Amino acid sequence: MNEYENPQAAVAATSIAPDLDCDVLVVGGGINGCGIARDLAGRGWRVVLCEKDDLASHTSSSSTKLIHGGLRYLEYYEFSLVRKALQEREVLLKSAPHIMWPLRFVMPHDPSMRPAWMVRIGLFMYDHLARREVLPGSRGVDLRTHAAGAPLKKSYRRGFVYSDGWVDDARLVVLNAMDARAKGAQVLTRTRCVGAQRGADGWTATLDGPQGERKVRARAVVNAAGPWAEAFLRGVAQSAKGETLATKSLRLVKGSHIVVPRLFEHDHAYIFQNPDKRIIFAIPYQQDFTLIGTTDVEISKDDPGAAKISQDEIDYLCTQASRYFEKPIVPADVVWTYSGVRPLLDDASGDPSAVTRDYLLEANATAAPLLSVWGGKITTFRKLAEDAADEVGKMLGQDRSQRPAWTGGAFLTGGDLSTWIGAPKRPDDDFERFVGAVQTRYSWLEARLARRLARAYGARVDTVLGDAQSMSDLGEEVAPGLHARELQYLRNEEWAVSAEDVLWRRSKLGLRYTPAQREQVEAWLRHHA
Repeated sequence: MNEYENPQAAVAATSIAPDLDCDVLVVGGGINGCGIARDLAGRGWRVVLCEKDDLASHTSSSSTKLIHGGLRYLEYYEFSLVRKALQEREVLLKSAPHIMWPLRFVMPHDPSMRPAWMVRIGLFMYDHLARREVLPGSRGVDLRTHAAGAPLKKSYRRGFVYSDGWVDDARLVVLNAMDARAKGAQVLTRTRCVGAQRGADGWTATLDGPQGERKVRARAVVNAAGPWAEAFLRGVAQSAKGETLATKSLRLVKGSHIVVPRLFEHDHAYIFQNPDKRIIFAIPYQQDFTLIGTTDVEISKDDPGAAKISQDEIDYLCTQASRYFEKPIVPADVVWTYSGVRPLLDDASGDPSAVTRDYLLEANATAAPLLSVWGGKITTFRKLAEDAADEVGKMLGQDRSQRPAWTGGAFLTGGDLSTWIGAPKRPDDDFERFVGAVQTRYSWLEARLARRLARAYGARVDTVLGDAQSMSDLGEEVAPGLHARELQYLRNEEWAVSAEDVLWRRSKLGLRYTPAQREQVEAWLRHHA
């Protein structure tokens, strides 16, 4: 084990080491920052990534958790974005079948929203803008006989079904960070970049973490701070001449979600059209729940990390979902909420829903290289990271021909199941075969626990379980279904230091625990810090 395989050991080691020296300092530990760090490290660049909080603390753990092209973006003529995202769906599904899988969506037809011919044309384009190998195409369905029609109001008699994918967004970020570390990157969580001074041929940055301040020398800086990207350029990064480095402006748009007890038994999701021309999703979630979202509410730039759902948003989501479901959803049904802030480039559009979700990479090589990441969506993170690594390489004098792209066919951490099940076939079928293999190898594991561990850790499940040969070997059951051995793994390998990290990002076990049980997890982590 090297010093960075244990994040707590890494903090202790680097706090007394000389100033860090790297090729690229990546600021921001969301999906874009971790994806870029992974790609750069895999090309042989020396990378340091710093994140002021936990990995995926903000936007990247608060998405609708979909790997999708964005069907509604066709109405805004975002064909390039939709095509790019559709091309990425199956690349991602194959890279980590334990945390991503295909999902069928049902769109009940409401003639007052969009005519059927328009929906059919949109779905035809969605099916054919990019090649599909795994995901089936769209089709019409009779909701009077299809299982997805049962929970809906009887007035919805006709619908359409199409394919996209599901992702555990926070775990996707962690897996990218783990892969970056495995390829040599230093990942420093709870470490804020408080200053970055640009010189002619390099940057000197000051990082403030658990063990105090340290200096980092970097040849280039990547600004992947998400909602804080503009603020980083205006207040943290300083040019040699003192002028602002900010040339773009962000619009911060809050997207909120509610979670309610399970509303239907089948495995399809719904996409509902609303009278305001927006859409919301209702998605099977964590076996026993339904996830409903999202909203689009523009917020100020003062404190993006403090974004919370409003009562108006809760009412909106309940009202819109109740237009379709036979059983009304009311605010009292809500068991959990979360809100994320989308950092969108300001294009002067009046409607937040119409602002592009595409990304822009802004390269500035007037002195030491600076790359700023503007916008983006989780589905296109890998392509964004690849483009960013190409751009950084060019600014550092070595293009793709010298340091080639590599992530297109690569597995994410735990995603290569071949040692368990042989050659991959279909990602969803592969995962089910993998669960069977885990249950065979660890026949003493409770079935529900075996599936949860397989989902979370994929091929690394044997690293989590180690040499355990019985449930008692997993150590103390700190909370129902959560044992000391798993907590040790999360602390040592995945940068988890708090119950929030474990219960709401590395897992969603917090949904099932009482406040007292959550506190038991917090107490265990404090005791074993």
